[in-house]
Amino acid sequence: SVPTVAGPASRAGFPYTGPRPGLRAPTANLWAPVELVVYPNPAYERVLAIAPAHPFGNYNYARLALVRGDLARAETLVGEALRAKPGFPQALVVQSNVMDALGRLDEAVASLQAALALQPDDAGAWYNLGLLLQRLARADEAEPAIRRALAADPGNPSSLELLARVLRDQGFAEQALEPLRDANARDPGNWALRSLELLLMNFADGIPADALFRRHQAFGADMERAVPARFAPPAARLAVPRRLRVGYLSGDLILHPVTFFLIPVLEHHDRTQVEVFCYSFGQAEDGITRHLRQLSEHWRDAATMTDAQLADAIHADGIDVLVDLAGHTERARLGVFCQRPAPAQVAWLGYLNTTGLTRMDFRLCDARTDPLALSQPLHTERLVHLPDSQWCYRPMVDTAIDPVAPIERNGFVTFGSFNAALKISSRITRRWGEAMARLPGSRLVVCNAHGSSKRTAMLRDIEAAGVAAGRVEFVPRVGLDKYLGLFNGVDISLDTFPYGGGTTTLDSLWMGVPVLAATGDTPVSRSAASVLQLLGMDDWVAPGVDEFVDVAVARASDTVALAALRRELRPRMQASPLTDMPRFVRDLEAAYGRMRGAGSSGSRP
Repeated sequence: SVPTVAGPASRAGFPYTGPRPGLRAPTANLWAPVELVVYPNPAYERVLAIAPAHPFGNYNYARLALVRGDLARAETLVGEALRAKPGFPQALVVQSNVMDALGRLDEAVASLQAALALQPDDAGAWYNLGLLLQRLARADEAEPAIRRALAADPGNPSSLELLARVLRDQGFAEQALEPLRDANARDPGNWALRSLELLLMNFADGIPADALFRRHQAFGADMERAVPARFAPPAARLAVPRRLRVGYLSGDLILHPVTFFLIPVLEHHDRTQVEVFCYSFGQAEDGITRHLRQLSEHWRDAATMTDAQLADAIHADGIDVLVDLAGHTERARLGVFCQRPAPAQVAWLGYLNTTGLTRMDFRLCDARTDPLALSQPLHTERLVHLPDSQWCYRPMVDTAIDPVAPIERNGFVTFGSFNAALKISSRITRRWGEAMARLPGSRLVVCNAHGSSKRTAMLRDIEAAGVAAGRVEFVPRVGLDKYLGLFNGVDISLDTFPYGGGTTTLDSLWMGVPVLAATGDTPVSRSAASVLQLLGMDDWVAPGVDEFVDVAVARASDTVALAALRRELRPRMQASPLTDMPRFVRDLEAAYGRMRGAGSSGSRP
């Protein structure tokens, strides 16, 4: 027989970093990396011609076929190995990888579970199981699998990273930061991991704004030391007599909150003055992507480009104003901006905080989210205020408002929270419970808290205020066509803290449902409040979390005002700058023009 040991499998871009033995050819005495073995392989073909049921021959050849992309042959070979040797855990791991590559994820999970029943201390198999479960949006099941991987291989950076991502998916920012910081301490040059830490710090409760800024600043200093600016100083490439070339960079040019705001902007750009370039580095594509491609005069697919290649392409395109729509979110490409491919580089929309880069010249925002005296000292970029708001709203679907508020039908107030689970901190949930305790019969409808662990944590906080769990309803996630209709069952939307709502806040107001918000010391904690203040709804903004309950009770007790707002809010939005897209884009283009001239001068546009 040909002895072999199965190493943990990996996926491109998210590898397991544990030990990985090579492939032993049947005629050799040495291990060879799978990638270096000839395929189709004459030696394996001879062995299997003589002994077609040879378990190790089929197993090893299946690994080779998998690596070379011959999935049908790999499936057949690993199946033969398992028929010859049913209790073969290494072959079950390979079978899982084959099923994964074929897109049959449930079968991949079953194969791994069978392998782990036979070999329960295989750290790589536990890691792979956790990764598969995470991709299947089964984070509550993925967490114990990853913890088993770490028990078998303590401190493994890949497992620490995956645990952080799973805890994030469950909606627990503070808990996710613990393994993430451990992973970053072991691999400080992993920019994606460090960006994830900065992103999650915006969601975590109790982190002071100045501490958050220092972490961003340290990231920027480290990245700018590692990634030099490669192109001519901006002054050498400033204004020329042609249209302003604006480049938008994003990995989320799909059905995503970023595109909800970007599409109307591209539709309203004055093409006699602005030439639009889009650089898409996302892996997925959908109908929104195709629509954006049509709206762009120049579209660049950049998913397979390195940062240097993308920077070269941007510089070759002669971009005047380069707009980052990602910041430190997933698929961030801040390494491109470090290379300084454009004379004016600006952060907008996707990340409501500083990037930490001194080579990011500007950040677009507004005076309510980012008062200069408060926010400028906490940014490496120069803040540029748009006149009215940092965003302009247009609903993605047309949904009618039920003119009768639920409180008019039911006799009690119904609160709602449709924000992402990650935004719902324990502190704000406790305040929700305290408000409900003072409003007999009040109810809460929650959408987007998918996992049982998050629901359990929320109920624990609410029940601590003396509110029965039966007064809280968790509704499943729905499609965009039904999502806005959920607001017809809600009287008041409760904003989250410390990361407030953006798109969800605007959706709620559009559907005639007022939003109750609290402000804090970071831009993300002022986003919902900024919209409310623009609409003249200052009495719906609590100055802090401690005042949230009193404001909630006061607003919920005014049944007449709630009923009136139901019918008045949409017309109020339609008459406000929040939905005046031509005006917004004119202001945006004017800001871009000033940025091009100010990019190298140090002046404020």
